[in-house]
Amino acid sequence: MSFSSKVKGEICRYIDISKEEALAEISAIMKVSGTIGFSGKGLSFKITTENPASARHIFTILKDYFDIHSKLLVKKSNSLKKNNIYMVLIEEYMGVRDLLKETGIFKEVEDVLTIDYTIEPEMVKTEELKRAYIRGAFIGGGSISNPEKTYHLEFVTHSEEYAVQLCKLINSFGLSSKVIQRKNSFIIYIKEGEQIVDLLNIVGAHTSLLELENIRIMKEMRNNVNRLVNCETANLSKTVNAAVRQVESIKLIQSTIGLQRLPKNLREVAELRLSYPDESLKELGEMLDPPVGKSGINHRLRKIEKIAEEVRSGNY
Repeated sequence: MSFSSKVKGEICRYIDISKEEALAEISAIMKVSGTIGFSGKGLSFKITTENPASARHIFTILKDYFDIHSKLLVKKSNSLKKNNIYMVLIEEYMGVRDLLKETGIFKEVEDVLTIDYTIEPEMVKTEELKRAYIRGAFIGGGSISNPEKTYHLEFVTHSEEYAVQLCKLINSFGLSSKVIQRKNSFIIYIKEGEQIVDLLNIVGAHTSLLELENIRIMKEMRNNVNRLVNCETANLSKTVNAAVRQVESIKLIQSTIGLQRLPKNLREVAELRLSYPDESLKELGEMLDPPVGKSGINHRLRKIEKIAEEVRSGNY
């Protein structure tokens, strides 16, 4: 089961809600995933989803809160995945016309019915209703990627005006979702892990929220360990390269002018480096009598390397 399906399965357990919350939720579901139809039997409305938990939830909400006994249909998808497609069908005799008016999808102006693509202000007048509306929008057209791979949550809608309003509604909780167009759809998306956690809290997916937080913590720990390992590896590589370079310079001096030509303090360090090519600067310094600090050893080795450069160029 995908992480997205887990989230939908969890929030679809919310059935102990008020009639107002149920109305806000079903209105959002219908606006993002519904289709109006006309036939010889009259007006109909179809809600389509690939998630069985969503289909059962929509069927239950319609029955328990609106006394609508809809039809639940199943068919195979035409896509390569061959998933089931679930359809909740509400027909004329079931009271679909009244439901479309109640949910704000139909507006009647001077006896003329028009389709309204906006969010009815009454539907989201309180914080609880806002949460219910966002929950419905996620059930109808939301998805979330596997957090092990990437952080991405989105709502798919088919009206730019509606997408902008839904984006503002989501952002009223302190989030920073954005809208983009993808082919004929308008997508409200969030890409930050922390903000996705906040949105899961808004819709009531607390178990999924904890799972995502655990994944975030583990990923952050892995990233920190990788950064430390990379840093240590880089430092070790730098130290080894410096030691190899120092030994080469000392051997050049030894084979040309001889180490006895070096001042005593440089000769001591040169002889130590030849004897202990793998020791750190700090460890080399502690072998001297009296001991010399890391910076002092580094300074002397730099002088030796400079002398080696002069020997190479014939200027020493």
